[in-house]
Amino acid sequence: MKTDKQGIGRWQGAGMMATTLLGTGVFILPQLTVAQAEFSALYAWILLTLAIVPVTLIFGKLAARFAHAAGPAYFVEKAFGKVAGRVIGLMFMCVVPIGAPAAIVMTFMFVQQIVPVQGQALLLGQLSTLLFLWLINLRGIQVSAKLQFALTLIILTLVILLFGKSNPTAVNFNSSSFDTYAMLGAAGIAFWSFLGVEAMSHLSDDFRNPEKDMIPAMLIGTVLVGAVYVACTLLVIAYPNNESLSMVGLFNAFFGELFGHNGHYIIGVLGVAGGLATVNVYTASLARLICSFAEQGVLPSYLAKRNEFNVPLSALTTLMLVIALVLIVTFYSQQDLEDLINWVNGVFVVIYAAAMLAAWRLLSVKNRPMILLGLGFCIALAIGIGTHMIYAFILMAVITPFVMLQKKKQLTKVSNA
Repeated sequence: MKTDKQGIGRWQGAGMMATTLLGTGVFILPQLTVAQAEFSALYAWILLTLAIVPVTLIFGKLAARFAHAAGPAYFVEKAFGKVAGRVIGLMFMCVVPIGAPAAIVMTFMFVQQIVPVQGQALLLGQLSTLLFLWLINLRGIQVSAKLQFALTLIILTLVILLFGKSNPTAVNFNSSSFDTYAMLGAAGIAFWSFLGVEAMSHLSDDFRNPEKDMIPAMLIGTVLVGAVYVACTLLVIAYPNNESLSMVGLFNAFFGELFGHNGHYIIGVLGVAGGLATVNVYTASLARLICSFAEQGVLPSYLAKRNEFNVPLSALTTLMLVIALVLIVTFYSQQDLEDLINWVNGVFVVIYAAAMLAAWRLLSVKNRPMILLGLGFCIALAIGIGTHMIYAFILMAVITPFVMLQKKKQLTKVSNA
């Protein structure tokens, strides 16, 4: 056990968890879920926050006992073997080229609050963002974690101020209808906000006292973010407006006199900064995962090439090109943002379910009630996501035989050596 003063403490860990989960979705997802399920969206957020708790707890226990940078892929490998572990790892690798474009599309919803850009100029701006991210990564430069934490504090402060100025009793709970199917659909979209629970499992070695602090940090961060989303959803329901981003309308309604009805600039700047930071971190991290798979012989060897700053240049460039292709296809096919979000969420449902099944084998029997709750949560989300789960199933169908063939080739090489 670590006893020095270096490393992450409980409250630092809770802050990192909140930073990972909050992102810019707090300005967009509540209105998307309300559009999907109206008043039932509020119940979706409340139930989702409660349901993610057992999943978070199990991830925390797995991370504390089986610390490894590969996170869920390593847990699955320990429980079910190398093939299963690599399938989960490659599924995560394949989801970012869909998730990153979705995050960029969300980011440009904030750009449009600052600069009215449409049509081909919008696509050009999105592609230019990828070029910018590629350039700043050439020397291994990443957006500071301190900057992301500061952005999260600003966003939290803004939400607290908005809620403090509001009157939640403006919502008539008695006359509001409830729709179970619509609620599940809203939960399927809302799950995007909790993508990243598994990310803390990569950081267990960085905690000062992981056995004592990691699980509380994860739980505090998760519940805090859930409360913020519930508050924002309640505000969107109570104070509907005609702005393309409801949070802009709310800001102008409560603080318009103080800031001259410039809420679109304030929300826009926060959204763009948070969006770029999030996309940059995930693309930089995935480039290193791709490079690692290439070094292990799972992916083509040219993807393992690094530059003089030890940046996985080939993997980074290939990843950016794939994301650019997805952005172009998304733009010309007029693909809905909700579709991209649900495709990503479907893959993470499979990853989370696989981690719960691994926990059934790896953790003690006393944890099984929590594991069953986690599995039930995954099944309910899969129902809510519906036909969008097909992307995850296609990935599994393609990746599994690929990994099995790779393993067979490696065994053949060993036997012939």
